[in-house]
Amino acid sequence: MRKTILAVSGAAALGAVALTGLNAQGGPAAEEMDTSAISSGSYSTDPAHSLVVWRLDHLGFNDYVGIFGDVAGTMELDTENLANSSVDVTIPIASVTVASEGLREHLLRASTNETNVPDFFGPEPAPARFVSTAVHQTGDHTAHIMGDLTFNGVTNPVTIQAELAGMGTNMMSQKETVGFHGTTTINRSEWNLGWGIPFGLGDEVELDITVAFEKD
Repeated sequence: MRKTILAVSGAAALGAVALTGLNAQGGPAAEEMDTSAISSGSYSTDPAHSLVVWRLDHLGFNDYVGIFGDVAGTMELDTENLANSSVDVTIPIASVTVASEGLREHLLRASTNETNVPDFFGPEPAPARFVSTAVHQTGDHTAHIMGDLTFNGVTNPVTIQAELAGMGTNMMSQKETVGFHGTTTINRSEWNLGWGIPFGLGDEVELDITVAFEKD
């Protein structure tokens, strides 16, 4: 069964998700970056350029694919000791973007049976939230970010494999910016979103995240 993606953000070598790769404008490739130029401090996401891509197996034939945009949150970055860094981000579920209006209607549809439980998110889903609990550096530009993902009223631990994607001054905002890619995989049934699994919809969701943080 194909996986589905659900990834969530990151911090200075702690990055979060990738769709196509988000670099600070004018920034060098990751292997050429001098990370000593990144400064410690408080950062906030650039919501217009931060998003999560998810993918779910559709009955073994093809995939559901969607995007959660406008990811908002903060990062406290300690460049001397990444273990002291932290991330807290919120992902709006109600504004989910998919190619089919019919699919979007189904994702946000209220319950149609006596269980009073919607098939997927329902008409007024609360945002998802990821709060890091630990950061372990795994390389010059990579880290594992452990944290709690709260979604659909359930909180479970998640580990994001993160990579620094870009750094420098954003020529549009003139702010010091760092960008990250991240990936992780969850089982949606663990967040009480198991509709369709008995007849072939995938349980595993892979998340690809691309996030830009600007220094406050």
